[in-house]
Amino acid sequence: MRRNLVALLVTRNLSKSFGGLQAIDKVSLEVEPNTVHGLIGPNGSGKSTFFNLLTGVYQPDDGSHISFNGVDITSRPAHAIAELGLARTFQLLRLYGELSALDNIMVGYHPHTKYGPLAPLFKGAEVRRQDKAVREEMEELLEFIGLADHAEIPAAELSGGQRRLLALGRAIAMRPKMLLLDEPGAGLSPVNVDSLMSTIMTLKKRYNLTIIVVEHILKVVMSTCDTISVLDHGQKISEGTPEFVKSDPAVVEAYLGREMADEDIRAAMDA
Repeated sequence: MRRNLVALLVTRNLSKSFGGLQAIDKVSLEVEPNTVHGLIGPNGSGKSTFFNLLTGVYQPDDGSHISFNGVDITSRPAHAIAELGLARTFQLLRLYGELSALDNIMVGYHPHTKYGPLAPLFKGAEVRRQDKAVREEMEELLEFIGLADHAEIPAAELSGGQRRLLALGRAIAMRPKMLLLDEPGAGLSPVNVDSLMSTIMTLKKRYNLTIIVVEHILKVVMSTCDTISVLDHGQKISEGTPEFVKSDPAVVEAYLGREMADEDIRAAMDA
């Protein structure tokens, strides 16, 4: 039974074209608070463009509407959207390679710093207390993502999987209301994929987060998401629970083609 909660994120007729290419075509969806919402679709279906529209990287076409936590963010710049509590990890990691893992995490927290650059001159003791408290909080976050032993290692020297975890930690450090995960399973081993699924569920509970996840590993989406929206050629072709989406003929055709047997389809969704 649907809970009829007030949606944290709402899009109405969200569209984006690039010249003659309609990348996103009148996509409307709602994401309820404290849920995990999956966004899937074949390559080129518009998933990354959709994320770029939500976060202000791209400006949508006329007639589109996006609201977050009751605020119209349709035409707001990326930094203003982030300040409202919408954070994102990127498929292509954007870390500061020369900075330590801990310093990268601190960068995520920086917008929440209460004092300006001259504060240490006038409120030295107070600033030091805040810095100490923030550092301890960020060290706890590093421990949560499994990088406590790598706190002082430059990000460039971490493995690919560790850098992906660090990017996740930096996004959490922003203290978002909603977290957008862009292909968090990319490059992970099967064992680490299982760990990722557990991490997503723990994030939701520990930080009271609402999460939207774009992921090509369907097992991750089917195992963690409350609701899944499916894009194909920029249009939303299906939406519902994992069980509903898994058996929707439109989804099956988009991914695998009509000739696939039902048991093969289910195996692909569960793999």
